[in-house]
Amino acid sequence: MLSFNNLELVLGGNTLFNDVSLTIHHHQKVGLVGANGTGKTSLFKVIKNEIEVDQSSVSYPSDLRISYLAQEIEGTNELAIDYVLSGDSHLVNIQNQITEAEKNGNYDKLGELYDIFTSLDGYSAKSKAEQLLVGLGFKSNEFKKPLKDFSGGWRVRLNLAKTLMQPSDLMLLDEPTNHLDLDAILWLSNWIKHFQGALILISHDRDFLDDCVTFVAHLHRQSIEMYKGNYSQFETLRALKMAEIQSNYIKQQKEVAHMQSFINRFKAKATKARQAQSRIKSLEKMELIAPAHIDSPFNFKISETDKISNPLVALRKAEMGYTDTILSNVDFTICPGDRVGLLGPNGAGKSTLIKTIVGDLKLLDGDRETGANFKIGYFSQHQVDDLDLSISAFTHIQRLDETKTEKQIRTYLGGFNFKGDKVKDTIKLFSGGEKARLAFAIISYQKPNILLMDEPTNHLDMEMRHALTVAIQSFRGAIVLISHDRHLLNSSVDSFYLVDKGKLDIFDGDLEDYKNLILNIKNTDAKVVNKKKTNKSTNNDKTKKSKNLKLEIAKLEKRLQRLNRKLSEANEELANPDLYLDNPSENLQDLIRNQLELSNEVEVVEKEWIENVTRLEKLSD
Repeated sequence: MLSFNNLELVLGGNTLFNDVSLTIHHHQKVGLVGANGTGKTSLFKVIKNEIEVDQSSVSYPSDLRISYLAQEIEGTNELAIDYVLSGDSHLVNIQNQITEAEKNGNYDKLGELYDIFTSLDGYSAKSKAEQLLVGLGFKSNEFKKPLKDFSGGWRVRLNLAKTLMQPSDLMLLDEPTNHLDLDAILWLSNWIKHFQGALILISHDRDFLDDCVTFVAHLHRQSIEMYKGNYSQFETLRALKMAEIQSNYIKQQKEVAHMQSFINRFKAKATKARQAQSRIKSLEKMELIAPAHIDSPFNFKISETDKISNPLVALRKAEMGYTDTILSNVDFTICPGDRVGLLGPNGAGKSTLIKTIVGDLKLLDGDRETGANFKIGYFSQHQVDDLDLSISAFTHIQRLDETKTEKQIRTYLGGFNFKGDKVKDTIKLFSGGEKARLAFAIISYQKPNILLMDEPTNHLDMEMRHALTVAIQSFRGAIVLISHDRHLLNSSVDSFYLVDKGKLDIFDGDLEDYKNLILNIKNTDAKVVNKKKTNKSTNNDKTKKSKNLKLEIAKLEKRLQRLNRKLSEANEELANPDLYLDNPSENLQDLIRNQLELSNEVEVVEKEWIENVTRLEKLSD
């Protein structure tokens, strides 16, 4: 379906691909992985003809329908539901032609257009669009809001819904989980499983890749190598391949030994609870994949302070929010060693809870008590915005401890892959991922006894996510974590709390249980939307039937006019006396036969017209 043949690509003097050959077949779902800068997004642009390459190096059928997730959307007055529906441009074009034909009374063309409209499932298009919106976290009262009323993150979700609405043979998704919460990601992975076309997916979320892909295309050293299986299987195969090199094998065994030691310690105190058993499985999985990351540029740990309090922080009968209450009657205590994951839909109050624990938000009512040695390491969704962009990574760390030598600071930052001149570059030159890494370096350096982390994997690539997961596992302090990265949650926390409907409650289950819960809820929400449509469907059906009947009546009336005109002409000819002279015209019998056929046809059409008019009158009652 899609082939690359000896592809060469050089951008800005940097060779991304050198003699690459690869084929994507129908219905294959391929994860495109590799370090930042290896050319993943550039490959998408090659497919879309946005980057010019030798025509012989890329081939696919001219009628191949390709859909692509755009990252930007302007804030206009277009309604959300209409924007999503516009993803099916062919259907929209047919609808516009129907409107124009009805306006001009072009009834002959209308019949043909309605046949096409039906073949495109036009009558169910709006329901499909609404289900996509519900799945991605929109409320039914937001369907008719203009685009300008949505934030940038929610507009990205609208772009995704529009992309999923578009009929396609090949779908290109570049980081589709950006700006999605866990609930929406779980729904999206389920949707992709049922997608019938081919898929090429760029993502740094390993569990999402595991759910969605059956092949992995690894971009490495200017080449692309295809592996059969999901991302976890790819990591295992890559580890085996790297182990063929003796020096790698020695490093791998050290990493495996470290992971095995950690797993044994955890197993010794683990319960039989589903959360604990899920974490054991995740840790054992990490033991298998650890060798695939021995060449990672990231290697750091988050040290905790020696001083401790028990409890670290406690909320009692807490009412929290900004001006209005978002969470009420909350009792939540965090003790040393607690590792808590917060679950719940977007906007339910997870970030509000963490900000209240930190102290950034004052309680509306209730009590917040902190231990004498309560020391926070806080990573917020907007942590990178709080960095001083005018100074370097070196200066940021130096300000925390002026007793450290330059060599000590450079060594420390090296674990976060800040090396050489990069250490002294101003932050304004950093990418989002580099800023996030520096934020972790600052948090780690301060030796907290509690980590409060709100979506810490945003902007991070696979290797940095792996390094962060290992660092959090080894952290001996308490953790409260919000993340859409299931691998990080499974590997890092021991218990889950559900934030929903203004309450905070223990969630008695693991992430698989939560996934089933979310899919059931979203399916129910979609059914509610459809039920509301069904409640309106009687009227909608009446309207549609009425419209179709009026269309049919108009066509019959037009046909009757034509038949009556022909019948009138036939009667006039038969009324001509010359036809009945001694030598009658040879076509007299043909005229009589034609008159009879026209009369019969008029009678049939009139009967059909009366039946349709009667049906229309009954619908109007």
